Amino acid sequence: MDILPIFLNSLKPLLWFLPILFLIAFLKSPFFKGWFGEKLVNIKSNRTLPKDIYHAFHDVLIEDNLGMTQIDHIYISKFGIFVIETKNYKGWIYGKAHDKEWTKNVYGKKYPFQNPLHQNYRHIKALEKVLNVSHDNFHSVVVFAGECELKSHFPDNVCYLYEFTDYILSFDEIVFSEDEIQYLINILNLTKLENNNDNKKSHLKQLREKH
Repeated sequence: MDILPIFLNSLKPLLWFLPILFLIAFLKSPFFKGWFGEKLVNIKSNRTLPKDIYHAFHDVLIEDNLGMTQIDHIYISKFGIFVIETKNYKGWIYGKAHDKEWTKNVYGKKYPFQNPLHQNYRHIKALEKVLNVSHDNFHSVVVFAGECELKSHFPDNVCYLYEFTDYILSFDEIVFSEDEIQYLINILNLTKLENNNDNKKSHLKQLREKH
């Protein structure tokens, strides 16, 4: 008896599962989680922040003295420049504003990650240089978009997805004129790097070398 056809037929049901397994692995990947978290922020801001007041830039690459840095979201408005760092995490989140690292606890397993406020500090310093704007006119915001719970006493600018636009809208002091806003938009459009595969690969290479 030729068992090869029988063996091959027995494998056919498994072929249906392979695409499903690949899809599950992709959905659990850090790349997809990061991308999806940023998209959730986009959707929330599009629904809540008036586009004629808050001028949005997403997934921005700019150069600084350390190389290349990626900024999830920037909103230029008359109330200042809001710089958003997004984290799509699950579990319990612990940390302090000045800690080098924060911790996420997922089912009893602890995973350290870089303090996102520190990440955003670098982003703002880079934008200060590019836009020639005082640090006082920037607002750093960290948004947790995943199924997580903030267990520590975090500052007000560390928010859940559902509340970050309320934090942005709480600022009502006008610091930029309409002409200044247009100037800042033009400068950022001129200086931000093209978000192509080559630049993304260079940025990922820099991240791997640091970690």
